Amino acid sequence: MKLIGLILALSCAFPVLAGGKPATANRSSAAVLTETEEATLLWMREEEKLARDVYLTLYKVWNKPIFSNIAESEQAHMDALLKKIELFGLIDPALPDVGDFANPELQALYDELVARGKLSYVDALTVGATIEDMDIRDIGNAIAETTNLPLKTTYESLLEGSKSHLRAFVDLLDQVGVEYSPQYIDQAVFDAILDI
Repeated sequence: MKLIGLILALSCAFPVLAGGKPATANRSSAAVLTETEEATLLWMREEEKLARDVYLTLYKVWNKPIFSNIAESEQAHMDALLKKIELFGLIDPALPDVGDFANPELQALYDELVARGKLSYVDALTVGATIEDMDIRDIGNAIAETTNLPLKTTYESLLEGSKSHLRAFVDLLDQVGVEYSPQYIDQAVFDAILDI
């Protein structure tokens, strides 16, 4: 009888022994986000959609692979952020149609960037560099404001992707004799990303 009691006690203390899942695997056990972390996560999801949608639109205009290739990467960024939104039980703010945004600030920015990118191929590349420049600043801020490991890990992965995208756009601008100057990140950070 004592043995049965001991087994039951251990089963309650260690659910894995009883065939249950460890508490850390339960969605409900995910750390609670602060209001700032929630707002940032939702903003980042739409900001990545902004990048993807601008690149999809500019690909239709210029038919250059850089826009379709980076749009695919931005979709992966969006997917990673959606997983975090679902993990923390939040409502996804991203609208399904390309170029549609719930946030009026992002809607205005999308419209402005697409209009600029349609002026010329060089303008389109500059728009791409500008988007990545802005993303790097915003992702860096998001990393700095959270101690949540799942968020920080996701943001750090996005940051590396945005650095790669920035290098690609700046390289193509260099090839046509146009120098891009950072608008959102410090020149020193920009130079470090480009390994200047």
